[in-house]
Amino acid sequence: MSVSRTERLLNLLIALLNTKYGLRRAELRAKVYHDTSGNDVAFGRMFERDKNDLRQFGFDVETVTDLGWSEDDPATTRYRIGKESNRLPDVQLSPGEWTVLLLASQLWERAALGTAAASALRKLQASGTVSDVELPVGVQPRIRPAGQAFDDVVAAMHAQHPVSFPYLAGTTGKEEQRTVEPWGLGSRFGQWYLTGYDRSRKAPRHFRLSRFTGPVTVLEKETYPAPPNFNVRAELDRLPELPLRTAVVDVREGRLLGLRRRATPVPEGSAGTPDAGYERLQVNFRDAEVLAEELASYGPDAVAHAPDELVAAVRHRLRNAAAFCAAPSPAYLFADAPQGRTVRKRTSEDQLKRMLQLVPFLVHNQGLHIQDVAARFGVTPAELESDLRILICSGLPEGYPDDLLDIHWEEGHVYITQDLDLKRPVRFTVDEACALLTGLETLNGLPELAEGGALESVTLKLMAAAGEEGLRAGSLAGPEVGPSDSAVLDVVRGAIQERSQLRLVYFSAQRDQVSVRDVDPLRLYSLDNTWYFEAYCHSAQGLRNFRLDRVQEVHPNGNPASTQVRAGESFPAKLFTPNDDDTTVLVQLTRQGAGLADDYYAERVAPLPDGGLVAEIRFGSTAWLPMFVAQHGGAARIVEPSELGAAALDWIEAALAGYGG
Repeated sequence: MSVSRTERLLNLLIALLNTKYGLRRAELRAKVYHDTSGNDVAFGRMFERDKNDLRQFGFDVETVTDLGWSEDDPATTRYRIGKESNRLPDVQLSPGEWTVLLLASQLWERAALGTAAASALRKLQASGTVSDVELPVGVQPRIRPAGQAFDDVVAAMHAQHPVSFPYLAGTTGKEEQRTVEPWGLGSRFGQWYLTGYDRSRKAPRHFRLSRFTGPVTVLEKETYPAPPNFNVRAELDRLPELPLRTAVVDVREGRLLGLRRRATPVPEGSAGTPDAGYERLQVNFRDAEVLAEELASYGPDAVAHAPDELVAAVRHRLRNAAAFCAAPSPAYLFADAPQGRTVRKRTSEDQLKRMLQLVPFLVHNQGLHIQDVAARFGVTPAELESDLRILICSGLPEGYPDDLLDIHWEEGHVYITQDLDLKRPVRFTVDEACALLTGLETLNGLPELAEGGALESVTLKLMAAAGEEGLRAGSLAGPEVGPSDSAVLDVVRGAIQERSQLRLVYFSAQRDQVSVRDVDPLRLYSLDNTWYFEAYCHSAQGLRNFRLDRVQEVHPNGNPASTQVRAGESFPAKLFTPNDDDTTVLVQLTRQGAGLADDYYAERVAPLPDGGLVAEIRFGSTAWLPMFVAQHGGAARIVEPSELGAAALDWIEAALAGYGG
């Protein structure tokens, strides 16, 4: 969508909003489109596309006809946009409700729902002044969706298009192509599930996203009726938990301390004899795919022997990883862009959506500095000024200067005095309503939020404001975000509040060792139900992140925490803190694994024709890169430095040798 089209759509919107009786097609053609070509067919197609675009932005274009006349007659048919039906109702929020809402909007670690949540929050901010709130200590939960498949399924589900994907069936172990009408997407037992109507089986089925073996294809030319009042959380609650089973694994002596904590020795004579240098252990598990991912990451330090399903799953991951590592390197080119968190390329559609939020925001927040406004909308001051220049040239067709949007900025402070009835934000889209309401429902798993009245009250207010779009929030369900062990969390939270130092006995999975550390805890946060805390580590002399489930012992050591150390500036907190001595690595990711670029805070990305990408990522330790490659089973490999890629392939081939090559 070119800049000229952006301006045309904005002017068309203003014209249709500011007419009481409607405008005929001929009037719009002459005054808004300035079309004198005489080609009625081409103009008609353009006008229909523009009406569809406005509907996607949340504005319903009404068709008005005189009594007795048909809509097929362009001479008598008029068009307009109602002033109220398209607008978000006023939502007044208390500081406590703003706090909960901010947490809900920042839940989505990445993916399209993160963008939708930010957009919905800006619409609410555009309807009034934002309260200054301070997020509570120890409550920064986040949800990490399941890669590109998650985004594709959500988009298809909300547009009511069927999807097709290759799927590894759990019952047969065979890969099959499935075509499904998606009804809901939710998290259960630590996995994301798609629930929908399987056209080949002619019945409702559940599909685990981790079993998708290829990209999702959206059948955009087809639609389907969604079941009314469908609630995916209720459906997934009916799923029985997988039975507890026992795996037999050979573990290299003196290695994998974390796995050993969960394992027990195999009784002598009951399961054969391990190779020299290995011990044969028993490990309880419920999901073979989850354990296979872990065992694959251990490479030659662990070899699965039973059950056969687990052995096949580990071998499959290692073979895929080895094949990907051995494939020719792709041609790639990094765009000349500033380094930073990987973001989707901005489009003109994004710009128009932003401008429609910008006008009401400026109306309710007069005089803000242009840098503050740009930061609130996640753009640069230069991008914001580009938006403002388009806005000040937009207005009523053939209008006088008073009929144009009147926006000006003095010494960097932005003011608006003529809004042309754009002073209220447009209603929520389905994505926006689902992102916020699903986030609020997820926060119910945190007692400190659920016990207050703010969470319930803000949910009711948003349900009322979202209307019909809010009713479809039942199609999404996030994971449980409450900590599995609240005792360690309570100790850390108390130390943060009291500014006291802690002594940890901590297991490091990367180093495969246990260490004792004195730390100054700074803040708590989570990804799904895995909780972390950021702290200044006196042993490492820098900021580090610690997983609560790897803390073996913790207690105050009697010393106060330093008053000079501050938490990292980013919010939400990053899992990886960059250091000057990090190694820059180029990682190739498939389309399914492209989300890892965001997970590991890629500084630059180069897109590839197959939907994958090459990402430039900084790693503090390269010793665990073979584990990273093996774990993702053919979704990631090291391109540069080439010696690290070769070392990863050698390590994976050594692991395959334990399974007969």
